[in-house]
Amino acid sequence: MQTFTIKHKDKKTSARIGILNTKKGKIETPFFMPVATKGTAKYISTEDLKQMQANAIISNALILSLRPGTKLIKKMGGLGKFMNYPGINFTDSGGFQMYSKQIYLKADNKGVLFRNPISGEKIFITPEKDMQIQLEINSDVAMCLDSMPLYEESKKSIKQSVEKTIMWAKRCKEYHNKKQKKISQEKRQLLFGIIQGGIHPDLRTQCAEKLKEMNFDGYSIGGFGLGETIKEEFKIVELCKSIIPKNKPIYLMGIGTPNEILEGIERGVDIFDSRMPTQNARRGGLFTSKGKLKLYNKKYEFDKKPLDKNCDCFVCKNYTRAYIRHLLLQKEGTGRRLASFHNLYYLQRLIRQAKQHIKKGTFAKFKKSVIKYYKK
Repeated sequence: MQTFTIKHKDKKTSARIGILNTKKGKIETPFFMPVATKGTAKYISTEDLKQMQANAIISNALILSLRPGTKLIKKMGGLGKFMNYPGINFTDSGGFQMYSKQIYLKADNKGVLFRNPISGEKIFITPEKDMQIQLEINSDVAMCLDSMPLYEESKKSIKQSVEKTIMWAKRCKEYHNKKQKKISQEKRQLLFGIIQGGIHPDLRTQCAEKLKEMNFDGYSIGGFGLGETIKEEFKIVELCKSIIPKNKPIYLMGIGTPNEILEGIERGVDIFDSRMPTQNARRGGLFTSKGKLKLYNKKYEFDKKPLDKNCDCFVCKNYTRAYIRHLLLQKEGTGRRLASFHNLYYLQRLIRQAKQHIKKGTFAKFKKSVIKYYKK
């Protein structure tokens, strides 16, 4: 079974449609994954995910291993059955938590030392331990443990992160292969390597080349959404795309604005995720066909219009801007659910539209018609 197959290519750009084969089934790329860190997207149910046609989500393996624990998830039949979610379950390694001052303590070549935010005890996570957690959770696609540097770190510090990421990726791959040696290709959990290196082309090249040699099922580009400009971001995306084989899926981690998603698709990116759409929704930032709507603005206090007149989600069909604004200002859970659902639905619909234009060979024109409303 081939892990990834390209089905359509745009005529004027590198945009493409592919099929990613997982042990749970096939999924068409490109796609955007709502972030379900603890086994749910905030204020969004599994039924909501089904309704908006979100066919893949990403959860955090480290956080889930702390609560409810891998033993419970494994006993319930794995993360997908535990959630009653029919789509594809990705899990992140917890490398992103090295960004959290609350739980991150330190890292060395052996692994990462975290503080359990629930019990306060110290937990040492090695690449091997991380792989074991993700195998026990039984996600469909796992991520290697990586060392994620911050945008403002020195090049010397980012180089050290790249060296750790490469070292840990090798150990993740070896352990992951060993544990699945007797499992058929069709029933294997897939494993993606994560390319780090900040905005430095030489470090990104070093990381991408070394990970390419390890022949992962797919490749993630990590470390973005932390302060870099769009120009810096996509310069690195283009570089990584030039190194990674075309028959491998590319996942741009932590990116979830309409303009960045379309810029990524144009360059051949296949997978996206971000907590930003739901986070912004809860703060009154809504995606619309005419750009971002800042619902907390007082001018919407008596607005009877839907969030977006061109949207067919149940939120836009049934509720006014004035009502959702009121709920958000009162910090009501219903308001947060309605706003979050709309933003996630908007992105799912945007990508479905993008695929239609890729098939027609008109993606570039479509992208231009959307991002004119989202230029910073």
